[in-house]
Amino acid sequence: MDLFNGRPKDTDGRLPREVRTYDFLDDLGIEYQRTDHERADNMEACNEIDAILGVIICKNLFLCNRQKTDFYLLMMPGDKKFKTKELSSQINSARLSFADAEDMLRYLDIEPGAVSIMGLMNDKDHRVRLLIDEDVLKGEYLGCHPCVCTSSLKMKTGDVIDRFLPATGHNYQTVHLVGED
Repeated sequence: MDLFNGRPKDTDGRLPREVRTYDFLDDLGIEYQRTDHERADNMEACNEIDAILGVIICKNLFLCNRQKTDFYLLMMPGDKKFKTKELSSQINSARLSFADAEDMLRYLDIEPGAVSIMGLMNDKDHRVRLLIDEDVLKGEYLGCHPCVCTSSLKMKTGDVIDRFLPATGHNYQTVHLVGED
């Protein structure tokens, strides 16, 4: 794996959702670094990607309430454990669970394994509420996928919060997750 500045020179063979991500970031003037890789199916592969980027890629979870009327994208450090009870009380939503792949595709134009804050650019109706663990916000940089699981990006957290999110029309709620047993 190599680290590149910006988009691939040749986008042939790349999915349109990935290319749209680069277009969106480039239009906003957001600088990013990129690495291309195989799908990461285990922690060892994830750790290797993190080492190339020099940042821990955020764990992104796509959640919903029991009625499937409220959808949430949770960004948290990759090394924290997720506990539903911890989050439910902070957002006043009981019975949280992982949303279906169909809803992920419908609202974020993302498939399982590639969930990312970048998908919010596809949520034109603002159906997904963004939740960010406070520890993610403390980092100078964050890592995420460009709507596919075979590339990863590193960009300034401030650019994502102050430039990317306003361009998508999304706000976020800060949450505090302990993530310990």
